[in-house]
Amino acid sequence: MGSSFGQLFRISTFGESHGGGVGVIVDGCPPRLQLDIKAIQADLDRRKPGQSKITTPRKEEDQVEILSGVLDGVTLGTPIAMVVRNKDQRPQDYKEMEVAFRPSHADATYQAKYGIQARSGGGRASARETIGRVAAGAIAKQLLAEAAGTEVLAWVKRIHNLEATIDPLLVNLETVESNIVRCPDPEMAVQMIERIEAIGREGDSCGGVIECVVRHAPLGLGMPVFDKLEADLAKAVMSLPATKGFEIGSGFAGTLMKGSEHNDAFLATGDGSLHTATNNSGGIQGGISNGEPILIRVAFKPTATIRKEQQTITASGHSTTISAKGRHDPCVLPRAVPMVEAMVALVLADHWLRQRGQCGEP
Repeated sequence: MGSSFGQLFRISTFGESHGGGVGVIVDGCPPRLQLDIKAIQADLDRRKPGQSKITTPRKEEDQVEILSGVLDGVTLGTPIAMVVRNKDQRPQDYKEMEVAFRPSHADATYQAKYGIQARSGGGRASARETIGRVAAGAIAKQLLAEAAGTEVLAWVKRIHNLEATIDPLLVNLETVESNIVRCPDPEMAVQMIERIEAIGREGDSCGGVIECVVRHAPLGLGMPVFDKLEADLAKAVMSLPATKGFEIGSGFAGTLMKGSEHNDAFLATGDGSLHTATNNSGGIQGGISNGEPILIRVAFKPTATIRKEQQTITASGHSTTISAKGRHDPCVLPRAVPMVEAMVALVLADHWLRQRGQCGEP
């Protein structure tokens, strides 16, 4: 009921922010895939709290434990269970949330829906839930790389009103990881870090945009009509906490163009492959990947939990104010980069298996 994703490559996440731990069960991963466990941990390290001066100071090592489905580093084809234990819980920081709803957070809607909520840290609404997604996504990335040489890479494109101008086809992991904000434009990264720090000192928060490219995406992924590849990508990334917008290819800018300007002309290759002169489609046409790089952008709102005093109501509906006492990111984007990569990889791995089942090797 809402905690599982995918059809053939299927994941189910579990756990709350301040419970005993969080994790994931991956079902449908093919057997005999040589897993790089260090690569799984590396992605979790990119997501973990306390990694820099612009992230939450909560100290968690986020060491992954693989409980099943792997033997001597090789997948068995059976469910892979992974868990990360919570170590640095401070539920006392959330006592105020027991009687007052945080504006724009999930407190009020969870209470209205279920009549009960895991108030400490937001429970399942916390970004800590994404640990399972990132761990599973790391496996999906390895499967895609082995099967088709596919690379999934994301970075911070915009923080607040500071936007980097970069060629998505030239970005690499080294430039993304070269600074704590994960922006491959070093000059803009400095400004972004300063902006996040300044807003954080005010007890406030800011949002921005993450861009993601998929290079060497298999041709033919995606299903008509309701399982179009961009539709599943949109659902995947919009299921992440704090997301508020999705674009692919030209996105909303394409509405300012004429058809003659927007259409991606096909070029003769002589080898039967598809290649276009431009890529306004973002690598997907008719809901099916065309072999060009898939390019998406995801908008993240400012962190809802802030130290500034805000107007709200109690669970009984009475007016009050609230000022958060917990440890929270002034901007979620630097830690959300591996989350976006994970969800994109999970969609592609699932569709790759579905394509093999219906049409053979993609």
